Amino acid sequence: MGIFSFIKGAGAKIFGGKEMQAPKEEIPVIRANALLEHVKGLNLPFKRLRISVKDNFVTVEGEVDKQEQAEKIVLAIGNVDGVEQVENKMEVVEPAPEAQFHTVVSGDNLSKISKKFYGDPNKYNVIFEANKPMLTHPDKIYPGQVLRIPPLP
Repeated sequence: MGIFSFIKGAGAKIFGGKEMQAPKEEIPVIRANALLEHVKGLNLPFKRLRISVKDNFVTVEGEVDKQEQAEKIVLAIGNVDGVEQVENKMEVVEPAPEAQFHTVVSGDNLSKISKKFYGDPNKYNVIFEANKPMLTHPDKIYPGQVLRIPPLP
């Protein structure tokens, strides 16, 4: 839980279209709906989910079974172009220790990140698996993207 920061100009480009034609007061609702559809499109599980948007700040409320589900939802929303901060107010049925987070910089790869956090570059697959379905291939990361770094089992 808490507020997570992201790079506003990096990430999936899901905004535009409808909001360009809409009155200014309707834009937050259109963006919230787009973010909800984005989460659903990634098949991220949740019991309840409510998303609200004010400028570049997103608040997410609801209920999930596991901590990793809440973290993945926050990352899916935060790694969207135009989102700068996400406040996580989700309830977790089975609480667990929170993962660490890493913002990708130019020159990063999952092996380098794995070495930094785990001391072993060969554990990159742990990070890759922890960030699915947002990541589709271990080599497809980009500067500004925020990744989950779970504790080793």
